[in-house]
Amino acid sequence: MCASYGLDPRFSDQQLIEEADDELMEGIRAWARRNADETLRPTGRLLRNLNPILVPSESRTPQLEEAWWGFLVDGRPSRFPSINTRSERLQERPGSLRGRAIVPATRWFEMRKPSKTWHEFGLDGALFGMAAVTQRGRAEDGSWFTCYSIVMQPAPARLAGIHDRMPVLLPAAFAQDWLDGAPTRELMDDALLASADATQWVQTASMTASP
Repeated sequence: MCASYGLDPRFSDQQLIEEADDELMEGIRAWARRNADETLRPTGRLLRNLNPILVPSESRTPQLEEAWWGFLVDGRPSRFPSINTRSERLQERPGSLRGRAIVPATRWFEMRKPSKTWHEFGLDGALFGMAAVTQRGRAEDGSWFTCYSIVMQPAPARLAGIHDRMPVLLPAAFAQDWLDGAPTRELMDDALLASADATQWVQTASMTASP
Protein backbone atom coordinates (compact mmCIF):
# COMPACT_ATOMS: atom_id res chain seq x y z
CA MET A 1 0.00 0.00 0.00
CA CYS A 2 1.04 3.61 -0.48
CA ALA A 3 1.00 5.20 2.97
CA SER A 4 3.23 8.20 2.26
CA TYR A 5 4.57 10.16 -0.69
CA GLY A 6 6.48 13.31 -1.49
CA LEU A 7 6.04 16.49 -3.53
CA ASP A 8 9.35 18.27 -4.09
CA PRO A 9 8.92 21.90 -5.32
CA ARG A 10 12.04 21.50 -7.48
CA PHE A 11 10.22 19.16 -9.88
CA SER A 12 10.92 19.48 -13.57
CA ASP A 13 8.47 21.17 -15.93
CA GLN A 14 7.30 17.85 -17.33
CA GLN A 15 3.55 18.01 -17.98
CA LEU A 16 1.28 16.53 -15.37
CA ILE A 17 -1.76 16.90 -17.59
CA GLU A 18 -1.91 18.30 -21.12
CA GLU A 19 -4.64 20.78 -20.19
CA ALA A 20 -2.64 22.27 -17.28
CA ASP A 21 -1.86 25.98 -17.49
CA ASP A 22 0.96 27.93 -15.83
CA GLU A 23 -1.31 29.02 -12.97
CA LEU A 24 -2.18 25.45 -12.04
CA MET A 25 1.43 24.28 -12.17
CA GLU A 26 2.60 27.23 -10.09
CA GLY A 27 -0.17 26.46 -7.60
CA ILE A 28 1.24 22.96 -7.13
CA ARG A 29 4.78 24.29 -6.81
CA ALA A 30 3.73 26.99 -4.31
CA TRP A 31 1.95 24.40 -2.13
CA ALA A 32 5.04 22.19 -2.21
CA ARG A 33 7.24 25.11 -1.14
CA ARG A 34 4.95 25.86 1.81
CA ASN A 35 5.07 22.20 2.75
CA ALA A 36 8.89 22.42 2.74
CA ASP A 37 9.22 18.99 1.10
CA GLU A 38 7.70 17.26 4.14
CA THR A 39 6.41 13.73 3.58
CA LEU A 40 2.70 13.65 2.80
CA ARG A 41 0.73 11.31 5.04
CA PRO A 42 -2.92 10.33 5.47
CA THR A 43 -5.04 12.93 7.21
CA GLY A 44 -5.92 11.77 10.71
CA ARG A 45 -8.59 12.73 13.20
CA LEU A 46 -6.24 15.28 14.82
CA LEU A 47 -3.93 15.85 11.83
CA ARG A 48 -5.30 18.22 9.18
CA ASN A 49 -2.49 17.84 6.65
CA LEU A 50 -4.66 18.48 3.60
CA ASN A 51 -2.89 17.64 0.35
CA PRO A 52 -3.26 19.01 -3.21
CA ILE A 53 -5.23 17.09 -5.82
CA LEU A 54 -6.53 17.91 -9.30
CA VAL A 55 -10.28 17.57 -9.76
CA PRO A 56 -12.52 18.09 -12.81
CA SER A 57 -13.99 21.51 -13.53
CA GLU A 58 -16.53 22.90 -15.98
CA SER A 59 -13.68 24.14 -18.15
CA ARG A 60 -11.07 21.83 -19.66
CA THR A 61 -8.52 23.05 -17.11
CA PRO A 62 -8.66 20.94 -13.92
CA GLN A 63 -9.01 22.64 -10.56
CA LEU A 64 -6.44 22.43 -7.77
CA GLU A 65 -7.97 21.60 -4.39
CA GLU A 66 -6.64 20.68 -0.96
CA ALA A 67 -8.19 17.38 0.08
CA TRP A 68 -8.35 14.83 2.90
CA TRP A 69 -6.37 11.63 2.26
CA GLY A 70 -8.64 8.77 3.31
CA PHE A 71 -12.44 8.65 3.57
CA LEU A 72 -14.54 10.20 6.32
CA VAL A 73 -17.57 8.29 7.63
CA ASP A 74 -19.95 9.79 10.22
CA GLY A 75 -17.50 12.58 11.01
CA ARG A 76 -14.48 10.33 11.59
CA PRO A 77 -11.79 8.64 9.48
CA SER A 78 -13.25 5.39 8.20
CA ARG A 79 -12.62 2.24 10.22
CA PHE A 80 -11.96 0.31 7.01
CA PRO A 81 -8.73 0.90 5.02
CA SER A 82 -9.45 3.81 2.69
CA ILE A 83 -6.21 5.60 1.85
CA ASN A 84 -5.73 3.13 -1.03
CA THR A 85 -8.19 1.39 -3.35
CA ARG A 86 -7.34 -1.68 -5.42
CA SER A 87 -7.71 -1.30 -9.17
CA GLU A 88 -9.29 -4.77 -9.27
CA ARG A 89 -12.07 -3.59 -6.97
CA LEU A 90 -12.80 -0.66 -9.29
CA GLN A 91 -12.93 -3.00 -12.27
CA GLU A 92 -15.49 -5.12 -10.44
CA ARG A 93 -17.44 -2.16 -9.04
CA PRO A 94 -16.99 0.74 -11.47
CA GLY A 95 -19.67 2.76 -9.67
CA SER A 96 -16.92 3.71 -7.22
CA LEU A 97 -15.29 5.62 -10.11
CA ARG A 98 -17.94 8.35 -10.06
CA GLY A 99 -15.58 10.73 -8.26
CA ARG A 100 -11.99 10.89 -9.50
CA ALA A 101 -8.88 12.99 -9.04
CA ILE A 102 -5.18 13.13 -9.87
CA VAL A 103 -2.66 13.29 -7.03
CA PRO A 104 0.57 15.15 -7.94
CA ALA A 105 3.76 13.63 -6.54
CA THR A 106 7.48 13.30 -7.19
CA ARG A 107 7.99 10.05 -5.24
CA TRP A 108 6.32 7.52 -2.99
CA PHE A 109 7.63 5.25 -0.24
CA GLU A 110 7.22 1.57 0.61
CA MET A 111 8.71 -0.76 3.22
CA ARG A 112 10.32 -3.99 2.05
CA LYS A 113 9.53 -6.93 4.30
CA PRO A 114 10.84 -8.82 6.21
CA SER A 115 13.98 -6.64 6.21
CA LYS A 116 11.88 -3.54 7.07
CA THR A 117 13.99 -1.49 4.65
CA TRP A 118 12.34 1.63 3.27
CA HIS A 119 12.50 2.30 -0.45
CA GLU A 120 11.80 5.45 -2.45
CA PHE A 121 10.16 5.21 -5.88
CA GLY A 122 10.08 7.96 -8.50
CA LEU A 123 10.68 9.13 -12.05
CA ASP A 124 14.07 10.84 -11.62
CA GLY A 125 12.59 13.90 -9.91
CA ALA A 126 9.84 14.46 -12.47
CA LEU A 127 6.32 15.38 -11.42
CA PHE A 128 3.79 12.61 -12.03
CA GLY A 129 0.12 12.01 -11.35
CA MET A 130 -1.37 9.14 -9.35
CA ALA A 131 -4.95 8.06 -10.06
CA ALA A 132 -7.38 8.53 -7.18
CA VAL A 133 -11.07 8.11 -6.44
CA THR A 134 -12.92 10.68 -4.36
CA GLN A 135 -16.01 11.22 -2.27
CA ARG A 136 -17.27 14.01 -0.04
CA GLY A 137 -16.85 13.61 3.71
CA ARG A 138 -17.71 15.56 6.85
CA ALA A 139 -15.27 15.97 9.75
CA GLU A 140 -16.28 16.07 13.44
CA ASP A 141 -16.45 19.87 13.43
CA GLY A 142 -18.96 19.84 10.57
CA SER A 143 -16.47 20.88 7.88
CA TRP A 144 -16.88 19.17 4.50
CA PHE A 145 -13.93 18.00 2.43
CA THR A 146 -13.18 16.18 -0.76
CA CYS A 147 -11.65 12.89 0.40
CA TYR A 148 -9.39 10.83 -1.83
CA SER A 149 -8.03 7.30 -2.05
CA ILE A 150 -5.01 6.46 -4.25
CA VAL A 151 -5.66 3.68 -6.76
CA MET A 152 -3.18 0.81 -6.46
CA GLN A 153 -2.30 -1.85 -9.03
CA PRO A 154 -0.09 -4.98 -8.98
CA ALA A 155 3.56 -4.02 -9.26
CA PRO A 156 5.60 -5.36 -12.22
CA ALA A 157 8.03 -8.18 -11.55
CA ARG A 158 11.08 -5.92 -11.27
CA LEU A 159 9.45 -3.95 -8.41
CA ALA A 160 7.34 -6.67 -6.79
CA GLY A 161 10.32 -7.95 -4.81
CA ILE A 162 10.19 -4.69 -2.84
CA HIS A 163 6.41 -4.30 -2.69
CA ASP A 164 3.65 -6.12 -4.53
CA ARG A 165 1.50 -3.01 -5.16
CA MET A 166 2.14 0.42 -6.67
CA PRO A 167 0.06 3.49 -7.60
CA VAL A 168 -1.61 3.75 -11.01
CA LEU A 169 0.54 6.41 -12.71
CA LEU A 170 -1.30 8.55 -15.25
CA PRO A 171 0.63 9.91 -18.26
CA ALA A 172 -0.22 13.49 -19.22
CA ALA A 173 -1.99 12.40 -22.41
CA PHE A 174 -4.46 10.25 -20.45
CA ALA A 175 -4.96 12.45 -17.39
CA GLN A 176 -7.97 14.37 -18.73
CA ASP A 177 -9.60 11.11 -19.81
CA TRP A 178 -9.27 9.90 -16.23
CA LEU A 179 -10.94 13.02 -14.88
CA ASP A 180 -13.75 13.29 -17.46
CA GLY A 181 -14.39 9.73 -18.67
CA ALA A 182 -17.53 7.78 -17.85
CA PRO A 183 -17.26 5.64 -14.68
CA THR A 184 -16.98 2.26 -16.37
CA ARG A 185 -14.76 -0.79 -16.16
CA GLU A 186 -13.32 0.25 -19.52
CA LEU A 187 -12.03 3.48 -17.98
CA MET A 188 -10.13 1.56 -15.30
CA ASP A 189 -8.84 -0.89 -17.92
CA ASP A 190 -7.62 2.00 -20.09
CA ALA A 191 -5.95 3.67 -17.09
CA LEU A 192 -3.99 0.51 -16.35
CA LEU A 193 -2.87 0.25 -19.96
CA ALA A 194 -1.84 3.91 -20.00
CA SER A 195 0.02 3.48 -16.71
CA ALA A 196 2.19 0.69 -18.13
CA ASP A 197 4.33 3.16 -20.11
CA ALA A 198 5.14 5.35 -17.10
CA THR A 199 5.68 2.34 -14.87
CA GLN A 200 8.62 1.10 -16.94
CA TRP A 201 10.56 4.27 -16.05
CA VAL A 202 10.07 4.00 -12.28
CA GLN A 203 13.33 4.07 -10.35
CA THR A 204 13.85 2.90 -6.79
CA ALA A 205 16.46 3.35 -4.08
CA SER A 206 16.81 2.05 -0.54
CA MET A 207 16.74 4.50 2.38
CA THR A 208 18.64 4.52 5.67
CA ALA A 209 15.62 5.80 7.64
CA SER A 210 11.85 5.99 7.34
CA PRO A 211 10.49 8.91 5.30
